[in-house]
Amino acid sequence: MTAVGEFGVYVHVPFCRSRCDYCAFATYDDRHHLTDAYVEACLSEMAAAAGEGMPPATSIFFGGGTPSLLPVELLAALVAAVERAPGAEVTVECNPEDVTAARVAAYVDAGVTRISVGVQSTDPAVLAGLGRRHTPGAVDQALDVLGTSGLTSWNVDLIFGGPGEGPGEQPGGGAGEGGSWDSVLASIVSRDRPPPHVSAYALTVEPGTPLAADPRRHPDPDVLAARYEATERILTAAGYRWEEISNWARPGHGCRHNRLYWRQGDYRGFGSAAHSHLDGRRWWNVRTPDRYIRSMAAGQSPVGGEEVLDGEQRRFERWALALRTPAGVPEEVLPPAPELEGLVEWRDGLAVLTVAGRLVADDITCRIRAEAAPGS
Repeated sequence: MTAVGEFGVYVHVPFCRSRCDYCAFATYDDRHHLTDAYVEACLSEMAAAAGEGMPPATSIFFGGGTPSLLPVELLAALVAAVERAPGAEVTVECNPEDVTAARVAAYVDAGVTRISVGVQSTDPAVLAGLGRRHTPGAVDQALDVLGTSGLTSWNVDLIFGGPGEGPGEQPGGGAGEGGSWDSVLASIVSRDRPPPHVSAYALTVEPGTPLAADPRRHPDPDVLAARYEATERILTAAGYRWEEISNWARPGHGCRHNRLYWRQGDYRGFGSAAHSHLDGRRWWNVRTPDRYIRSMAAGQSPVGGEEVLDGEQRRFERWALALRTPAGVPEEVLPPAPELEGLVEWRDGLAVLTVAGRLVADDITCRIRAEAAPGS
């Protein structure tokens, strides 16, 4: 459950230098001229929320898009506009080429405590196949900077299953064609100063993207499963523990903001396409930065839609999220069943997914009995 007093803030920065081939997020590579007006609109929305009695934030997360495209002084103004609880976590997503010692130092001065760098891969063929524009050299430089920055927590984002990625070590020895996923992970976690937190996501084909239009680059589900199992094996051996299906961290370095989401906590989103949640009500802002700016300039609400979850829906969502983490769910919510053997472990009154179970988590979630848990 969410800790008493936890409250998150998410700030969406919709600008990118270029769109990656797999990306379906609300991001744009042709609207940088809106940057100043967009930040001003976010500041106005933040001021209105403060006037409504928004509680101090225990975590702030700048996502996108590419938040590191914002001039440092504008990002600092956004951080300063949010009342923060003592010891609040403040995370900024960055592209590798934007991670310089000067920028990181300026972020720290502004109150940033954590950086999440979008590496995706260290293999040039895989980066090209994903439509990423940075080089392995930029990754090395970024990780060197972060490793010596003094930040106690930072994160590397990776994607497995990309075109050009080889399978790594095979039974009987040898490696497959192309760059190996095993070697990509090793290049990250075997560094002198490895990241305290690693996110590794299976490549997903989203409708309407360049990746979707090119079946030759689509990942094979069996390959993705093998990559995931390798990820768990390699990261566990390197001292990481799974936090959520796609996230691993060394002890004490989990992302507090992510945990807030996984615990169905309350948070407020600012900017175009940003989502908010409060006591079972979810709402989201209009998708494009142009429309968002116009709404704020006219003194109108930027909200584009909302939904209110009833008690049963909230319980189901709570347990569906918990099932994705080592916390698991009460045994009454997911009772033992022969068809779940090997996919779920039942211990101390809890049901927790095995590695094999994580691969089919969505299917297992359909078996949740939300109404059965005591005190739910």
